[in-house]
Amino acid sequence: MKKKIIILAIFLLFPIYSAIAISVPNPLPNVNSIPDLIANFIRAILGIVGALSLFFVFQGGITWMTSRGNADKVKAGRDTMLWAIFGLVAVFLSYFVINVVLTILQGAG
Repeated sequence: MKKKIIILAIFLLFPIYSAIAISVPNPLPNVNSIPDLIANFIRAILGIVGALSLFFVFQGGITWMTSRGNADKVKAGRDTMLWAIFGLVAVFLSYFVINVVLTILQGAG
């Protein structure tokens, strides 16, 4: 008998609780559409790649400074710095191109 009262109370009160709406805030405040999400994702990836390029510039500089005149280590450090700088240039250029393309696409849409 006690179970029947509890079940009846649950069924009678359930519609009241189901009518209460909960407002969930947007966890990504700058994202209102799929293109915005993709743009933010691309910018985040470019930021990570840029940070990695800077890390390799520093690593190449440290390798060069600690080479003690060893020609192979000097060349390895110089090459690491050179390719890391090329990587930074590529990141900046791709960031510029992506911003131009996204601006054009958002203006056309």
